[in-house]
Amino acid sequence: MGKINGGFCETGLRKVRDVLTRYVDSGKIPGVVALVGRGGETHVEAVGTMRHDGGAPMSRDTIFRMASTSKPVTMAASMALLDDCVLRLDDPVDHWLPELAGRQVLKRIDGPIDDTEPARRPITVRDLLTSTFGLGIDLTALGSPVMNAIFEGGVFSQGSVPLPEQDEWMRRLGALPLMRQPGEHWQYHLSHDVLGVLVSRVTGRPFETFLRERVLDPLGMKDTAFHVPADKIDRLPPSYAPNPQTGEFTVWDEAKGGQYSAPVAFQAGGGGLVSTVDDYHAYFRMLLNRGTHASERILSRPAVELMTTNRLTPEQEAARSALARGAVHVSFGQGQQGGWGFGMAVRTYRGDYAPVGQFGWDGGTGTSAYADPENDLTGVLLTQVGLTNPAPAQLIHDFWTTVYQAIDA
Repeated sequence: MGKINGGFCETGLRKVRDVLTRYVDSGKIPGVVALVGRGGETHVEAVGTMRHDGGAPMSRDTIFRMASTSKPVTMAASMALLDDCVLRLDDPVDHWLPELAGRQVLKRIDGPIDDTEPARRPITVRDLLTSTFGLGIDLTALGSPVMNAIFEGGVFSQGSVPLPEQDEWMRRLGALPLMRQPGEHWQYHLSHDVLGVLVSRVTGRPFETFLRERVLDPLGMKDTAFHVPADKIDRLPPSYAPNPQTGEFTVWDEAKGGQYSAPVAFQAGGGGLVSTVDDYHAYFRMLLNRGTHASERILSRPAVELMTTNRLTPEQEAARSALARGAVHVSFGQGQQGGWGFGMAVRTYRGDYAPVGQFGWDGGTGTSAYADPENDLTGVLLTQVGLTNPAPAQLIHDFWTTVYQAIDA
């Protein structure tokens, strides 16, 4: 078959579409929108419907809840402040986040939350950027007193209950001991929510306002926000969390009247964005362009390089890899890239079809976005099905397996 400009082959793109269609036809995924880009060429597929029982078709401008795929985008606000020399990597954060000053640290990760010792040093900006500040969602410690306190205190709600406004959220976070000494151990998620508060306090403005001014607006990401306005709500499908045992579609969040239908109290950098395939393509293309979009510089080249190369020590990376490999029953095989930069995974070994250096992340609502410098490739896959069963994760894997076959060198 012929070759499309940008280096995709038609037979390969047909295979991508066939895999997406197979999942929709199986009934496991009601609808999916996918974009692949290489060089100046983009190819979009929209398959299936907004609701599991039919309704409007998926379209290129359908808006999705990005969940943890928010992390790579929200990280750009912190990088802009580094570029401006308003923040420095090794600044202690006590001045802006006094709730995190003078920390106590658990003596044992599974011990009582009052069995602590003093932190050996303050938490720094670097610790937050690398997800090593001492608190996070640790799948190896589920059921421990500190993880129970994180869930019960509403610090991490898994979306079931909205988070409180940022000062109250920080107060709750500050009531917890650290799980690990600052800078020692990679732990998931919570650092990104803290970074949103840090940006807000440093700039004296809402986190979204600064993110929009420095990143979203210059990139033309007009549908990316922390909620969906009324004039766009028809473009947001319901979000499903299928029953893990039966596969029955359970609505986790409805569109109209749901969690994303009005401004939120807490603009959560860890998982709060909504977006579209084209908006995310613009962002990841900017990263591939080392910080530029059209003729405008969004982030400095070294800032992008810091974000998109592995920042973990060998010991931290070994612990992250062990966590991913040991939690396949929870994560369905997501997260097995090895490294971590700022706000995203960075592939440090070749474990599947993607090469070393690919960067990006996935979301628990059934979303995936990565870029690959070696192949000048971007891919975004968005569904409305959460990872309560393996189907969306398997779709994400199969999407990337076929995307890499569609590259015609």
